[in-house]
Amino acid sequence: MSMLLYSIPTCPHSHRVRIVLVEKDISVEIVDVDPDDKPEDLIHINPYNSVPTLVDRDLVLYDSRVIVEYLDERFPHPPLMPVDPVSRARSRLALFRIENDWYSLLSAIQSSDAKKADAARGALRDSLVASAEVFAAKPFFLSDEFTLVDASIAPILWRLRHYGIELPREAAAVEAYGTSLFERDAFQRSLTELEAEMQ
Repeated sequence: MSMLLYSIPTCPHSHRVRIVLVEKDISVEIVDVDPDDKPEDLIHINPYNSVPTLVDRDLVLYDSRVIVEYLDERFPHPPLMPVDPVSRARSRLALFRIENDWYSLLSAIQSSDAKKADAARGALRDSLVASAEVFAAKPFFLSDEFTLVDASIAPILWRLRHYGIELPREAAAVEAYGTSLFERDAFQRSLTELEAEMQ
């Protein structure tokens, strides 16, 4: 049985997983899911009925961060996490902060409550601007090599204009970093048709 990924074509969490799959050249069957009409088999295998959900034989995973770490360990080449424990811990902390500080704002950004959406847009923009020096420090985020951290940041940066967020001039390093990620062949191949139209 091949690996199966339930993925929403516009979902940044799903996109994050698809980037890792392509970076590692992992063969997978992707099931595109309509968030308003999820397949019944998903309800049976995932208690949260959430997407992305990865099925690998008898294993079912349903959190994007857990999924990408599993894929990195199950398919170790190329490695997308540092080998040494200190750098690995720093990467995990960065992933935690990206989840808490950036991904947590995405549902509010897409909210029908305009005031709430505007506040979330401002918070994401300001947080990215405040991180500009970190983006400028190395070719990738806190690293000389592409890692799971970059795979997690790329879907957010790709969607900024779609979300109505324009970065100011002082965030030029963030824009340059995003452009370098978007030019990667694996990133381009990870895009769904709907995601490609976001730019």
